[in-house]
Amino acid sequence: MSSFGDLAYPADFPHFDYVDLNAPKGGVFTEVVTRRGFNGSFLTFNSLNSYILRGEGALGMDLTFATLMVRSGNEPDAMYGLAARSVQISPDELTYRFRLRPNLSFHDGSRLTAHDVAFSLNILKQKGHPIITQLTRDFLGAEAIDDGTVVTRFKEGRGRDVPLFVAGLPIFSRAYYANRPFDETTLEPPLGSGGYKVGRFEPGRNIAYERVKDWWGADLPVSRGQNNFDTIRYEYYRDREVGFEGFTGKNYLFREEFTSRVWATRYEFPAIKDGRVKQDVLPDDTPSGAQGWFINTRRKKFQDKRLREALCDAFDFEWVNKNLMYGSYQRTHSVFQNSEMMAKGKPSAEELKLLEPFRGKVDDEVFGEPYVPPVSDGSGQDRRLLRRASQLLQEAGLAIKDRKRVLPNGQPITIEFLLEEPSFQPHHMVFIKSLQTVGIDATVRMVDPVQFRKRVDDFDFDITVQRFGFSSTPGDSLRAYFSSQAAAIKGSQNIAGIADPAIDALIDKIISAGTRAELTVACRALDRVIRAGRYWIPHWYKASHWIAYWDVFGRPAAKPRFARGIPATWWYDPAKAAKLERAG
Repeated sequence: MSSFGDLAYPADFPHFDYVDLNAPKGGVFTEVVTRRGFNGSFLTFNSLNSYILRGEGALGMDLTFATLMVRSGNEPDAMYGLAARSVQISPDELTYRFRLRPNLSFHDGSRLTAHDVAFSLNILKQKGHPIITQLTRDFLGAEAIDDGTVVTRFKEGRGRDVPLFVAGLPIFSRAYYANRPFDETTLEPPLGSGGYKVGRFEPGRNIAYERVKDWWGADLPVSRGQNNFDTIRYEYYRDREVGFEGFTGKNYLFREEFTSRVWATRYEFPAIKDGRVKQDVLPDDTPSGAQGWFINTRRKKFQDKRLREALCDAFDFEWVNKNLMYGSYQRTHSVFQNSEMMAKGKPSAEELKLLEPFRGKVDDEVFGEPYVPPVSDGSGQDRRLLRRASQLLQEAGLAIKDRKRVLPNGQPITIEFLLEEPSFQPHHMVFIKSLQTVGIDATVRMVDPVQFRKRVDDFDFDITVQRFGFSSTPGDSLRAYFSSQAAAIKGSQNIAGIADPAIDALIDKIISAGTRAELTVACRALDRVIRAGRYWIPHWYKASHWIAYWDVFGRPAAKPRFARGIPATWWYDPAKAAKLERAG
């Protein structure tokens, strides 16, 4: 199934096009942590429950659970059956009947039935992480008709992507949780049903997953040529510099690089020069989304848009990109960066039709060119932009007193940037210097990962860095980031506190779009309104992945268009590994 019914593969397809059926099984894949998941951290973990708010969940726990369906990496949103062998959708598209494959089982050999599926979907809606509970708002619940059939029901007007999200949720054992609380942190490996199970782990340091060699799903069309490694291990480092040194010392085998300075200057160690470590740049065709300093507008001092725009003017991206990031990035403008959904130029007639009901309720700029962050002279102290920032602050009633910018009540304006690891400190320092020029005192507060997660979840911060991106078919997930409802839910992804009825209404338009063309138009309209609000100080993006790896892997000729395909489609090459050992 897919959002608009467009599918690349027929019902009897043998395998995804981007896999190699001759890929051997075996070996180890090791990687440093680069994703958070729902409750995860880049720097540590203390729980194997990755689907609730509490704790810092280990990366990779999704490998241990089967789902009803899985996504195709070559299509924007298509899903094909894993535990489900078929899905029947009612004419009103509010009831989905999944028929399960026979002989499904958990890792202990117990049978996996529709009762387990219904339990899992319902418990996640009730007690899952706030991101999950928000995205299942239009999901009414699941019911097992018999051991092999589960029915899921949705609200009228439900988000287009809600059934897809539900079909991709993990399947837990109902019997396992009969005498265990679901919503508590734990270091006991839960009973899984996926292609891997938890192996050895050291909390806060590393976790390994072992391939289930008699897994029931191994030879299904959605699995062939994938899950090739016997062991997948994730390494945690509390310091990026130490993490990089760990890679050069072969403590782990694969690395995606996110620091331009390191990519430009540090990949000159001996294993690179003699070919034992390879580098590559993979294209990224997914929307790049938004990264930046997100401003907590729940705090009174940030509620004037002019102050927020002044902060944007004070950030000299051109200097930072040249001097700290080796010119590797482009400036982020849009929440749908690097996609057709990004607003450009003046609104089209179709966009205006959606925007006109909000004339007088949103900023007039929404009906003109979309906001683009200013381009500086690259000096690090662009006087023109700093003067403009000062003028905006004056217009907002934020005068200078004793060389400090003060609020109308006479209190100095102070800003604390919340940060959990030091790699962003140089970028902050340059920004803070510019803010001091316009009279604003700013500081960086470095906290440990657990405190960082707690403070962000509780919205206890002034400004912090966030990175997010959406699929090529965004829908209900937009509510989690931008809706008024999400702004009030602790742990939600709406960390800026955006609460605008126009934005809520446009998200509904996106969710109800009947065609991809209608979706694109509605996303562009939404993009205009969000950008007009100046809710974040835009950072940067690049439409590619920088990767480096010890030369022990094989991989298909082409990656899936909308995913890295790593480690899912790669494999361990014993001949390369032996050659590497001889060379090393």
